Amino acid sequence: MIRAMTKSEGRDITLRIAQEPAADEFLARSPLAALVGMLLDQQVPMEWAFAGPYALARRMGQDDLDAHEIAAYDPEAFTELFTAKPALHRYPGSMAKRVQQLCQFLVAQYDGEAAAVWEGAATGADLRRRLNALPGFGTQKAQIFLALLGKQFGVRPPGWREAAGAYGEEGSHRSVADITGPESLAEVRAYKQEAKQAAKAAKAAAKGK
Repeated sequence: MIRAMTKSEGRDITLRIAQEPAADEFLARSPLAALVGMLLDQQVPMEWAFAGPYALARRMGQDDLDAHEIAAYDPEAFTELFTAKPALHRYPGSMAKRVQQLCQFLVAQYDGEAAAVWEGAATGADLRRRLNALPGFGTQKAQIFLALLGKQFGVRPPGWREAAGAYGEEGSHRSVADITGPESLAEVRAYKQEAKQAAKAAKAAAKGK
């Protein structure tokens, strides 16, 4: 298990999301890394997505990710950081573009400080609105990240569980917000598979009517 201090709150955080000690330590201490990991959590295994920010920082030769640097990076060169083997995502080109768009938004709206997205939120609903406004963050992704902030980072503005929807429920195993080790990872993965099968069955039933 990895323990690290968050810059914004000085809390002792333990993460086991990426299932790699160095990558998890990075997520715990870097707000931007956590946001980027959530952005990459799409059509790839969760641990692969959240290990991505650490791998990206290493390829950039940095100890942390800086929104200003990424926002100003040459787009082609930045894409190469994602596409170099092993690729950082199943769709490295499109995700490189999305990460740059996210950082450009953070620079424009929050002076490049990722933590300012949640530190300035007055309520859970306000935080969900702020997250939903981020490039690449739809309603579901915003709710999952809100739940992650509340459950594992201690960011809990009034009404945060309600704003996170089902992902905010205590004791649930629906998303990355609930991953605290290999066992919970397996439970979350099983839940996702069940949900996918249920959706397919519902779609098939609808077609049969």
